[in-house]
Amino acid sequence: MRENLQFYIGGRWVEPAELNIRDVENPATEQVCGKVALGSSADVDAAVGAARSAFASWSQTSRDERLDVLQRILAEYQKRADDLAAAITEEMGAPAALAAGPQVGLGLGHLNTAIEVLKAYVFEQQRGATLIVKEPIGVCGLITPWNWPMNQVAVKVFPALATGCTMVLKPSEIAPFSAQIFAEILDAAAVPAGVFNLVQGDGPGVGVALAGHPDVDMISFTGSTRAGVEIARNAAPTVKRVTQELGGKGPNIILDDSAFAAGVNAGVANMMSNSGQSCSAPTRMLVPNARMAEAAEIARDAAEKLTVGDPTTDVALGPVVSGAQFDKIQSLIQKGIDEGATLVTGGTGRPDGLEIGYYVKPTVFANVTNDMTIAREEIFGPVLSILGYDNLDQAVEIANDTDYGLAGYVAGNDLEEARAVARRLRSGWVVINDGFDFSAGFGGYKKSGNGREWGEFGFEEYLETKAILGFGPDPAG
Repeated sequence: MRENLQFYIGGRWVEPAELNIRDVENPATEQVCGKVALGSSADVDAAVGAARSAFASWSQTSRDERLDVLQRILAEYQKRADDLAAAITEEMGAPAALAAGPQVGLGLGHLNTAIEVLKAYVFEQQRGATLIVKEPIGVCGLITPWNWPMNQVAVKVFPALATGCTMVLKPSEIAPFSAQIFAEILDAAAVPAGVFNLVQGDGPGVGVALAGHPDVDMISFTGSTRAGVEIARNAAPTVKRVTQELGGKGPNIILDDSAFAAGVNAGVANMMSNSGQSCSAPTRMLVPNARMAEAAEIARDAAEKLTVGDPTTDVALGPVVSGAQFDKIQSLIQKGIDEGATLVTGGTGRPDGLEIGYYVKPTVFANVTNDMTIAREEIFGPVLSILGYDNLDQAVEIANDTDYGLAGYVAGNDLEEARAVARRLRSGWVVINDGFDFSAGFGGYKKSGNGREWGEFGFEEYLETKAILGFGPDPAG
């Protein structure tokens, strides 16, 4: 039984201002697996105060000093990789291979990327008699979700550290264990006191206090669009910078060529990964209407081969994170049936033989139209919708007909055609076939948010630009 009843503030593990305990449920067993203390505005005040005090010195550190700290974190992160993976499996149900692989590995990848970006990042540039300086924005409130806990912590904490900011992290109260271990990693790496602070808690108790705090200069939030709107409202009176990575309803256009079957198979695997709990998941597969039946058959076979079960064993999919999430997914699956989509495989209820745990059947719908609820709302479960198109102009029109614009996908062996389609998608991140890049900017259009994370683009969010006019003559001139 894990007990995370202290916060990390000012370089020390401290008791909450007032002890308020929340049970943490293992979604595979539906049993309490630990407890976490929920913070309050008083805890936020203490953490922000520590971050503000540390900012004066940390913001003036050299590139080499910050690189040394990041390298120490890298060494400690690698030591604790197994502990992080076990915590992620327990807190949110990620299968062991997924937890030890991409879940922990993405955090490591972003750390290595931050180190490489920092080595070469241009913080000062002289233009004639003017000096352009990029300076750390200040104290940052970082609010992260439960679905990719280390990925989301990493893309906020490491750029903030690298650019000279100080911070307060509020992870999800649903999956708090890995973040607590992360704080232990930074403590072991001797990150200077007050530079990084952790306050566990929920949105009303900690998120609202962080977003509205007058001594917080910037909020970086990842979560639902609904919550993102509330974060922005709470931040508005203090005119702080707000960056948001919110929901998605990713289109995946499968081109009509010889790679069609491979594209459908890959689309199913990508969408179902992490039990569909990814904002960037390709949840709307677009295929030629003439090949709808073929796509449905391929997708059915791919989905039915996915093993679902105990995440501590060798399975493809574990449970979804909570009973509330399970109920929402079941309701939307039923809505798809009621609205006339063709249920190809899966459906409501748990998979056979799994009576305990929030397990969802890998579900595929065909003949979906873009006005159906399952094509409009973010389901956040292993539910794929297949829509038809008559030509690529119509495919692009359907793909862009959404409130979201986080991630889009194009699959096919005609690279020139795929490139042309990718350029037309209104998404911040577009993947052709299996492309991946830690340095590519990640973020959304429309209701998928604003700002970018990953690589040098993530650094920019934590910096202010200062122009010093009359600084002096250009040394080169």
